[in-house]
Amino acid sequence: MDKIKEFKEERLRLNEIVLKYSDQEIKRFFSLDNQVYRDDKLSSATKEMLGLVASLVLRCDDCIKYHLIQCYESGISIEEIEEVLSVGLIVGGSITIPHIRRAFEFWENLIQNAK
Repeated sequence: MDKIKEFKEERLRLNEIVLKYSDQEIKRFFSLDNQVYRDDKLSSATKEMLGLVASLVLRCDDCIKYHLIQCYESGISIEEIEEVLSVGLIVGGSITIPHIRRAFEFWENLIQNAK
């Protein structure tokens, strides 16, 4: 199974488990997360790039993968991803470099998966 499909399926499976046992507050947070990334004053693509920077700075590989998928599906180019990751590197410092390596590898998988 390819890495992209595996990631998506695991995320969906785990989210279903979380929501199965969650109280109203956790469900509200999940709903708010979905609502924030919708098109509004900023496009959803722009918001996904912002999410990618924040995820990189926070060093959350699952979040980085999720936002990379969303960016890819929104039509964000590799050149834009490079700039986004550069912003994350400046804000987060050299400790983000291992996450940047994995991010570019995951982006390559997205491209190969599309072929």
